[in-house]
Amino acid sequence: MPLAAQTRVGPFEVLSLLGSGGMGEVYRARDTRLGRDVALKVLPTATLTDDTARSRLLREARLASQLNHPHICTVHEVGEAAGHVFIAMELVEGQPLSARLAAGALPAEQLLRYGSQVADALAHAHARGVVHRDLKSANVVITPEGRAKVLDFGLAKRLEEHELDEVTRSQASLTAPGTVVGTLAYMAPEQLRGGTADARSDIWAFGVMLYEMAAGRRPFQGQTGFDLSSAILKEAPPPLPAAVPAEVGATIARCLDKEPGRRYQHAGEVRAALDAIQAGTVAPWVAWRYHLARRRWLALAAGLVVIVAALVALDVAGLRGRLTGGSVEEVRLAVLPFENRSGDPEQEHVSDGMTDEISALLGGLHPASLKVIGHTSVRRYKNGNAPIDQIGRELNVAYVLEGSVRREAGRIHITAALIHVRDQTQRWAHTFDGEMAGIRALQSDVAKQVASALALKLLPAEQSRLANARAVNPEAYEAWLKGMQARNLMTKGGFDTGERYFNVALQKDSGYAAAWAGIARVWTGRQQMGLTPPREAAPKAKAAALKALALDENAWEAHRALAGILTWTDWDWAAAEREWNRLLELNPNSDVLAGRSHFLMHMGRPKEALAQITRALELDPFDIKAQSFYAAVLFHLRRYDDAIAAARATLDMQADAPVARNALYDALLAKGQHEELLAQERESFASDRELMDALERGYAEGRWVGSQRRLAEVWAARHGKPGGVGALKLATTYREAEDKDRALEWFERAYEERNPNMPYIGGPQNDSLRSHPRFQDLLRRIGLPQ
Repeated sequence: MPLAAQTRVGPFEVLSLLGSGGMGEVYRARDTRLGRDVALKVLPTATLTDDTARSRLLREARLASQLNHPHICTVHEVGEAAGHVFIAMELVEGQPLSARLAAGALPAEQLLRYGSQVADALAHAHARGVVHRDLKSANVVITPEGRAKVLDFGLAKRLEEHELDEVTRSQASLTAPGTVVGTLAYMAPEQLRGGTADARSDIWAFGVMLYEMAAGRRPFQGQTGFDLSSAILKEAPPPLPAAVPAEVGATIARCLDKEPGRRYQHAGEVRAALDAIQAGTVAPWVAWRYHLARRRWLALAAGLVVIVAALVALDVAGLRGRLTGGSVEEVRLAVLPFENRSGDPEQEHVSDGMTDEISALLGGLHPASLKVIGHTSVRRYKNGNAPIDQIGRELNVAYVLEGSVRREAGRIHITAALIHVRDQTQRWAHTFDGEMAGIRALQSDVAKQVASALALKLLPAEQSRLANARAVNPEAYEAWLKGMQARNLMTKGGFDTGERYFNVALQKDSGYAAAWAGIARVWTGRQQMGLTPPREAAPKAKAAALKALALDENAWEAHRALAGILTWTDWDWAAAEREWNRLLELNPNSDVLAGRSHFLMHMGRPKEALAQITRALELDPFDIKAQSFYAAVLFHLRRYDDAIAAARATLDMQADAPVARNALYDALLAKGQHEELLAQERESFASDRELMDALERGYAEGRWVGSQRRLAEVWAARHGKPGGVGALKLATTYREAEDKDRALEWFERAYEERNPNMPYIGGPQNDSLRSHPRFQDLLRRIGLPQ
């Protein structure tokens, strides 16, 4: 019997019934502690008849409450009160996707947008060990802002066999009256056979949803539960409408492969496929294979298949690799932090350096087939006791490489083992021992043997790069390791210490390319953190980077420094693109992909930028920089609600992330959400009475525009003095004050100062100035699209 209004369930006061179903009743309720409305799900006692069922459900609900993602309905609280088991969740306003689909198929643009959002939510949950198990269009809500929100992660009730037929009849059909629909229609074949639901079962259900969005109907139909189950197990989905792009059809077909091993193995792969379709970067072979698979009766196609098969078998002109998209199935690997076995905590930099170097070497091998998780996400497991299966789930990897390092005088001893996550078996293990001077060769040997254990056939250039590892001066190498450890702190003290160690390394070996590259990264870091002006930092960084590359053309850190200088200081776009492409060849890690995404964004290629930053997040999902850049790319795509959600999720993890903070500010501006921006500024100016007075007086005079006019006056008077701001901030403040002439004057000042953030002025935040001849001229001089 439904609860009456004003009934109290713990701290929640029931307001009204929102709906009911197999998982219980859902009420709109008031959280009396925080003064907010929530969706309160009160679970049916029938599902909790024993302690095991209750504890299992509560455990999984609490696990789901750890998810924090803009496209997942947040679980606020799980508990028991007054004889009720309840789950308090975010109250999501909007329309269920199932209701949208009742009117028919969605346009391709909406399908790709919602599909990418749901896939992103799945990837986030799966990486944290949460499987939905009941994904369906009724469990996805489309908000008024056009965002997809997935409900009920990890909360699905396990259905008994006798319940299946009843569940299929529990919801209204999207097609003909009497057609069986509901939970069963989304079940994967392995679930119907009694197998365990895992991430790949969610991918099947997601494929059913994508098919619905494309066709306006579900792929499998039946008048009874038996008929529907039989169709899922044995039949192919009917052809999609001719208007559906072949690339979309190919993505859906792979999701709906009846063999789990042939589906996408990770939701991130589905998201990447959908984003690539949006960006127009899908290989032409994808559509060709999809069409061919559906026209096998054509004699011409049959003949062509025979010819292509022969060419592939012979690998004529590398055709096999091009057709398969990289010769073998993608392998995802995490290099776990190597353990320091030296018995001396002061040697920690040696084991940390070993982890980074082996990860970088492996990351540069066969990038189409091997994906190595970034160090930010992996370092969370340093000195931890997380089991291998948990690490595999959280990082979404098939293999982990673990090892240890022991240093004794001038020698180093390395152990390494490759472990398959699913069965936790050791697929390869070896020990390496040698002089410190030969440490690069030892690291290359580790990478080569791991690649061999993973059945990766290295390209000649890769083999050459590993074979030509140079000997190092042990003292120079030691100083370089300490310099990198200090530089990566990204603080003034860290940069100063790092530079001292790099100079020590160069005193020991003046031809040490890695130390010159380290100095280049110190100066780019000082510029990035605003510690040194670009006119001083950029030339020093560039000179050090070029010196490193003259000594070693494959010096990855030097290429990275040079790519950043060419992009954000020199604005030499053709040279910058060559450097970014070279970096992708050497090591397509998350830092490279994130940086290249912003280069592409500046070049007016935001969809390509989205594909790059999406890949960066797959490789390093816990990297604040990649998450921040993702929010910025979404803003440049004018997906303001998504940008706001992504930026807030990032700031929840690191409140001082500047790129995320700027993306949030710009997206809120674009939405006209001035009240929230004013609240932020009031908090920021709390200790500065002059700014606070200017803000309040200006707002009283002319609301948002007036507040910005008064702030600009104060900041202009302080420019170059303590408490002042830079020319670029003044330009944007005058822009918001609707004073175009002064905004353009300050943009010119920022240009003259070579402000490294100038390339960002081509974004949507300056749409109000875009047609002005002076602004157009400024874009032309920087080399940005007009």
